[in-house]
Amino acid sequence: MLTMSIRILARELYRVMKEVERLEKELEDLAPGASRRDELERQLFAARAEERRIKAMLEGAKAD
Repeated sequence: MLTMSIRILARELYRVMKEVERLEKELEDLAPGASRRDELERQLFAARAEERRIKAMLEGAKAD
């Protein structure tokens, strides 16, 4: 059961890491002062927070 949970967390972490990469790339390609910048920065902030949360959960699951 624990292995399955770790696998699910690892899959979710991978998904979030890809989302962070996508948002970073999109921000990088955006023109300075673009109206969409604030929204992308908020999404990136939230995705990074989720990434940290999942990493912590994964570490906790591995420690058990």
